[in-house]
Amino acid sequence: MALIGKEVEPFKAQAYKEGEDFIEVTEQDFKGHWSVVCFYPADFTFVCPTELEDLQNEYPKLQELGVEVYSVSTDTHFTHKAWHDHSDAISKITYTMIGDPSHQISRNFDVLVEEEGRADRGTFIIDPDGVIQAVEINAEGIGRDATTLIDKIKAAQYVRNNPGEVCPAKWKEGEETLKPSLDLVGKI
Repeated sequence: MALIGKEVEPFKAQAYKEGEDFIEVTEQDFKGHWSVVCFYPADFTFVCPTELEDLQNEYPKLQELGVEVYSVSTDTHFTHKAWHDHSDAISKITYTMIGDPSHQISRNFDVLVEEEGRADRGTFIIDPDGVIQAVEINAEGIGRDATTLIDKIKAAQYVRNNPGEVCPAKWKEGEETLKPSLDLVGKI
């Protein structure tokens, strides 16, 4: 998967967003702010609602960081609304739920399982220029933890705002970063 550092490919899709009902979303909506795009296999399933609810629980913290969240499955925006109206976990969601019944977005992000017509569990962090900065893909039976996104986004934002510096493993905001140079070679 060679998506890191690439701009999100063009698409147009319908989405469900609480309070706005149905809206159109394109790749342009990922520009001008940080975005998290969270693909999941299907509505009305088992692990998916636990992940999406967990993502909603972290949504206020993500918004404080200037991050907008989008979930995507190959279901329609109508199915997203029906799920939102009937699931205790999904009814809490206030971020945008994109429908991808054409599979175009899932293909663009290289998460489509063609023979099943469903997306893998993929999480993408996208910078304000619409460029993919981080990717995480999980097998269908392995749920994600949204709290890990916060540190990854803070690191991505720090690196963007501080050219020439990088964040080491387990970096937390306020901790020391590294400045790659010949002086560091072999000393870490």
